[in-house]
Amino acid sequence: MDNKLAAAGAAAPQIQELTNPTESKCPVAHGTRAHTNRDWWPNQLNLHVLHQNSALSNPMGKEFNYAEEFKSLDLNAVVKDLHAVMTDTQEWWPADFGHYGPLFI
Repeated sequence: MDNKLAAAGAAAPQIQELTNPTESKCPVAHGTRAHTNRDWWPNQLNLHVLHQNSALSNPMGKEFNYAEEFKSLDLNAVVKDLHAVMTDTQEWWPADFGHYGPLFI
């Protein structure tokens, strides 16, 4: 019969296969952008205020070298001073239990 239709000039009926256009896509709806830290931690602190001062407001000046000044520091004296602050009782800072070091951390 196909030969008769083809000979008569009639077009053979086309069978279209119906497919679901979404069957090869991921079923989870993803956004068009990647996740940022703001997405994961929406309540994070805004640290941009720490960068609002210009270099002109630096009290140390351009010649100040932090690394050199740190090398000149007597670290044993610093440790001794910190130990005294954490253990010596003051009127405004009573060392009731002998040591308040964890409160400084």
